[in-house]
Amino acid sequence: WIAPMAPDQIDLRARLAPPVWVQGGSTAHLLGTDSLGRDILARLIHGSRISLAVGGAAAILGAQIGATMGILGGYFGGRVDAVVAWCVDVQLSFPFTLLAIFLLGTIGGGFGAVVLVLALATWVNYARIVRSQVLTIRKQDYITAARAVGVSVPGILWRYVLPNVMASIIVVASFSTAQAILTQAALSFLGVGIDPTIPSWGVMLDDGREFLQSAWWIATFPGLAILLTVLAINLMGDGLRDALDPKMKRS
Repeated sequence: WIAPMAPDQIDLRARLAPPVWVQGGSTAHLLGTDSLGRDILARLIHGSRISLAVGGAAAILGAQIGATMGILGGYFGGRVDAVVAWCVDVQLSFPFTLLAIFLLGTIGGGFGAVVLVLALATWVNYARIVRSQVLTIRKQDYITAARAVGVSVPGILWRYVLPNVMASIIVVASFSTAQAILTQAALSFLGVGIDPTIPSWGVMLDDGREFLQSAWWIATFPGLAILLTVLAINLMGDGLRDALDPKMKRS
């Protein structure tokens, strides 16, 4: 609906056309074209869907894994908590970029594979924060009262523990989305992320790498899109943290 043309429409006669405000530019391609004559604006708009979808899906999947691990470890303690802590330590000991390149090189790229790899990178953030909160929550009087009246463990976790850590999960999810978008762009730039035939901001950065001197717009505009998107999500995360933090409300 918004894009001026298809993102993969090739026009070799208009290849490397500059933006409209630069000498030689045309209103047919407001942000210029790449080496194959594909419209930068159209690819930028279509690429936003990939980047936001990957970031959101990875944050949701990472939240499900990390929050579950954190709740179980914090509530049960003992061996369960030790296993969760061990998994966290193992995850943090791996250089993630190298691990992601290895996994994607082994299982192949694609949307699902990238989301899974990014979720494995972000679940630790949820697990550590949720676990620390649950360690305090499980000692509260309402948890003791729920046990006394015979509420099952799954019922306690679902009705009393999860709602009290949901605010932290939402805040972490906002920052994890920004992290996932950056990482997805980096992986696509390295050629191990989303299928290069699908327009994404990381793929556009890779396309413009060879033309930084002669056609700066190919890499500049997707770079700005990543910058502004991540900045907006981080600012939203700050706002959510301030809005959901009871201490901030009292002050």
